[in-house]
Amino acid sequence: MSNSEHLATVMVNAFIDAVDRGVDLVPVVADSTSTAKIAPFIQKFPGRLVNVGIAEQTLVGAAAGLALGGKVAATCNAAPFLISRANEQIKVDVCYNNTNVKLFGLNAGASYGPLASTHHSIDDIAVLRGFGNIEIYAPSSPRECRQIIDYALAHVGPVYIRLDGKALPELHDDSYQFEPGRIDVLQEGTDIALVAMGSTVYEIVEAAAHLAEQGIHACVVSIPSVRPCDTQQLLKILRSCKAVVSAEEHNINGGVGSLVAEVLAEGGCAIPLRRLGIKDGQYAIAADRKATRAYHEIDAAGIVRHATALLAQQR
Repeated sequence: MSNSEHLATVMVNAFIDAVDRGVDLVPVVADSTSTAKIAPFIQKFPGRLVNVGIAEQTLVGAAAGLALGGKVAATCNAAPFLISRANEQIKVDVCYNNTNVKLFGLNAGASYGPLASTHHSIDDIAVLRGFGNIEIYAPSSPRECRQIIDYALAHVGPVYIRLDGKALPELHDDSYQFEPGRIDVLQEGTDIALVAMGSTVYEIVEAAAHLAEQGIHACVVSIPSVRPCDTQQLLKILRSCKAVVSAEEHNINGGVGSLVAEVLAEGGCAIPLRRLGIKDGQYAIAADRKATRAYHEIDAAGIVRHATALLAQQR
């Protein structure tokens, strides 16, 4: 893994290239130009960005209006404020009315760390999975992020893209091709499946390496495409393993862990599952990322502990 890059930077470069090739793209921010790292876009295309100030409901409403006027509108602000404050506008103005708005949830999960629960977004996937008519993505690497954004800008309809708030190293080589719905298997294995989305994919990659030292062969599964999702492909992958552990910087309800549980249950697959994330009824602690993930056992060490314990129960 190398070539670390902040996903917001990937987003801005994708925006610049899109306008250069003729996409009528209008980014909309809520006094979030620094969060979006969008200064290079503003410098190249002065007057094309809309800043509504600290008014997230207006942010989404304005984006929907721009989309109805024929623009490709992209909201760029912090995920906790986008999803919580503009919940009704996303539901009605974007999803229900099928407007061509791309929602970028920046600094998702517990990226803001010590700023605590007001600034954490650990329910965004759960909320949006409850809304109809919106595609949901959580890229885990710069290359994957760029391909998802290019797809989203070409796709007509609502899209939510969950972006981490830290620079992420590259997981994929030049041959990687993102496809909506497809599950990304980073490593084959039949002992246990480790499943994650976004930046916690790095934790399961590291956990798999530690498990290999113990002679445990893990299947490393990334789900960049939460909706659409090829659930039949996912079920086939999970069925080949003895147990499953999911890990996410999100509440265990409504995110990747819930998706995996639904796939196993509806497929009639009696494989034990352990969901790791922010526990039911809890908030993420106020701490830096390393401490947060260790506390909630979604770091590599926590994943290894739960994976070995789960496999031990099967013997």
